[in-house]
Amino acid sequence: MTSDHHSQVKARRIFPGIAIEGLPFIAGGLALTGLSAAYNLRAALLPLVLTGFLTCFFRDPERVAAEEEKFLYAPADGRVMFVEEVDETRFIKGPAYRIAIFLSIFNVHINRSPAAGVVQYREHVPGNFRAAWQPEIEPGNECQYLGLETPRGPVLITQVAGLLARRIVCRPQIDEEVRCGERIGLIKFSSRTDLIFPRTMARPLVTPDMSVRGAITPIGAYL
Repeated sequence: MTSDHHSQVKARRIFPGIAIEGLPFIAGGLALTGLSAAYNLRAALLPLVLTGFLTCFFRDPERVAAEEEKFLYAPADGRVMFVEEVDETRFIKGPAYRIAIFLSIFNVHINRSPAAGVVQYREHVPGNFRAAWQPEIEPGNECQYLGLETPRGPVLITQVAGLLARRIVCRPQIDEEVRCGERIGLIKFSSRTDLIFPRTMARPLVTPDMSVRGAITPIGAYL
């Protein structure tokens, strides 16, 4: 386990329920609220509301992954945008299913591993910041790809930046083992997370407009 991972775990213990990446934003909001209150209590209302929103956005609830061996799980909270067949050339290198999940600003934005595996592929691709609810934004928008080799085969998680999302956080490194449901990163703010897996490996269990919860909702059943 790396020193960065140790520091992230320690930070979560000190600030339970809040993602470490959100602490600078929340601290800044609290400081602005305090300065505004010193000048005028009414002036502090707006930064106080903003701080509340940031605290809500960066919430990081503890979850126990179901981890039944016959399922792939949702990598994020949100709404299923589409389920489609693709020819994936980066990591899976063959026919695959892509399940795209849109995360609104009100969803938990922590991304989680859909299965246990070892990181074998990782690539960051700079790009645009078009609205994440547009189905055609990938490729084109900024993306982070994370490929896992699992006991059942390869899976690819794609973190796609959106209109408000300007930074993608992806924690696992090459050759690192991850558990099913383990936190793998987040996207600041509003975004999309895709799960791609071979058609010969599993079948989709979700349809467009379904709500899913990261590490909780089964979205693929192994064949």
